[in-house]
Amino acid sequence: MKASEIRKMSVEELEKELAGLKEELFNLRFKHAINQLDNPHKIADVRKDIARVMTILHEMKAQ
Repeated sequence: MKASEIRKMSVEELEKELAGLKEELFNLRFKHAINQLDNPHKIADVRKDIARVMTILHEMKAQ
């Protein structure tokens, strides 16, 4: 997910997206723990997406 796509979302949409990403990260970590994850790099990608969403959400709330 690109930052330009994230900036077009509203605060409510960002909060829903953040919750979904956190749930996805939980599931990926669980799959990784039981050795069913095909691409472990996906965990890092989701963590970076979470960071992007949180950063832009914080910027919007600060304004």
